[in-house]
Amino acid sequence: QVLCVKREDIFPDCAWHGFVSEDLERHQAVIRERHFFKPRAEVEDDPKFQQIIPYVVFRHGDQYFLTHRLRASSEKRLRKQYSLGIGGHINPGDIDGGDPILDGLRREWAEEVVYDGRFEAELIGLLNDESAPVSKVHLGVVFLVDGDSPNIAIRETTKLAGELMTLDEMRIHYLEMESWSQMVYDRLRS
Repeated sequence: QVLCVKREDIFPDCAWHGFVSEDLERHQAVIRERHFFKPRAEVEDDPKFQQIIPYVVFRHGDQYFLTHRLRASSEKRLRKQYSLGIGGHINPGDIDGGDPILDGLRREWAEEVVYDGRFEAELIGLLNDESAPVSKVHLGVVFLVDGDSPNIAIRETTKLAGELMTLDEMRIHYLEMESWSQMVYDRLRS
């Protein structure tokens, strides 16, 4: 079961494409007030629904945590790609704390990485990519975490690798990044 909203609710006029940082309160309100859960298999290829994905970008100083999905990654469509964000679906258990977006974000973060510093997430934008089937059914809610410690590591090292890099250093991986990460990278550069 994954948290969804109807496409027509989140995009009442028409779907935008890319990274947006305007009208974030309205979008969050729609997600919080009109969400429901459906089996992932039912919505994975159905663009009538947007699966909400909290997406955390971690920064320490001028370095960002770049991950690389390995061959053993469970998401076949994203294998071998690089990602600037840690994210995943929101599950029914994530609503117990009162905020499905933030609670899903915290759970996913704790599942994916080991980090011993302060964790304060600031909402910086939303991601929508209309160009590919995998991204067309997902809406990214992008948070930036400014870490006070560089001590961050991947938990499931058979599925992911990760390292801190500056934007200049990771430029060589740009074409191998998933589309959302390219959009985030472009926004961070500007």
